[in-house]
Parts: sequence; C-alpha cells; structure tokens
Amino acid sequence: MRVIAGVARSIPLITPKGDDTRPTQDRIKETLFNMIQMEVPGAVFVDLYAGSGGIGIEALSRGASHAYFIDRGAEPVKCITANVHKCHFDEKSTIIKKDAAMALRSIHEKEVDIIFIDPPYEADLYEHTLRTLLSLPYVTEYTTIICESNLEEDFSFAEQMGYEIKREKTYKNNKHVFLKKVAKS
Repeated sequence: MRVIAGVARSIPLITPKGDDTRPTQDRIKETLFNMIQMEVPGAVFVDLYAGSGGIGIEALSRGASHAYFIDRGAEPVKCITANVHKCHFDEKSTIIKKDAAMALRSIHEKEVDIIFIDPPYEADLYEHTLRTLLSLPYVTEYTTIICESNLEEDFSFAEQMGYEIKREKTYKNNKHVFLKKVAKS
C-alpha cells in the first residue's frame, strides 16, 4: 500500500498486522479520490476506523488542511503514527485512540468537510456512527460523509435518520456510499 498522489506520492505505508483491518486497495482509493478531488484541498478530513491511516494520509497528500485519525486499536494507532510521521504530516494530523463515538465528540472544529467511515464490516457500526454524527455541530449539510461497506449493506436506514444518499459507487467486492445531512428548513 502506498500514497497514490500529491506531495507524499509513492511513499509506502505500513499496515497493522493480522486480519482486523482491511486497507482500501490502491485502485479503489484512486477512484474514490478522483470522485472527491475538488473537495479535498483545504478540507478538514476525518478518517474513522482508520486502520493504517491510508485514506486520511491520501487526503493530506492531496491538500487537506488537517486530518483526524480515529481508531481504538493499539496496533492501528501505532501504524497511523508511523505513517503520518513517515509522510511528514505530524503537524496536520490528530490521532485519537478511542471508541469512535467518544472520539467524534472530542473534535472541536467549526465544520468538518469530509468524513470517511470504514468500520469492520461485520461489526454493524454504520447506524450507530451515523446517528452519533447527526448530533455533532461540525457535521453540516455541506459535510460529505463516505461509507465504505460490503456490497450487501443496506443504507436505507440513513434516509430515515435524516441523510440523503447522494451517490453510490460499487466495486467488485465493496462499495462507497456518499451521504449528506438533510438541511433543516
């Protein structure tokens, strides 16, 4: 796994040992960033269930102003810390080793531009995570929320919660679902 583009292009990244994390493949990462390329420069980015930190690091490499890396595992946090340091993004990064809901409440930004959610597929965390995000002041109708999931995951619950599904991109084994919070009128 490596950084695809930007200032840290081609830098190889380390991944946590074991089967607990599933790094996003380079090809899929490149497709994802091609879709959001206009939103990334200057963005505040949250990489939730970050694993190796590859997605947040890619965002920083492509011009995001700051990235929050959230993971509760010791091994992933060790990898994220090493990868951020290797890419010289220490000053633009905040690494939070906590449960996702608690970590999200410890972010004090006026607005977060992009939130990437990639929990272990079998953990059934999408609904809980999206419900938590609804209550946070920095998640606005302008925040892009991207969920990486298996192909079978049904996100219809998100629309009942107050999100709009803006786009869905399917790959061979997984998909990205793009959500926005519905503006209150």
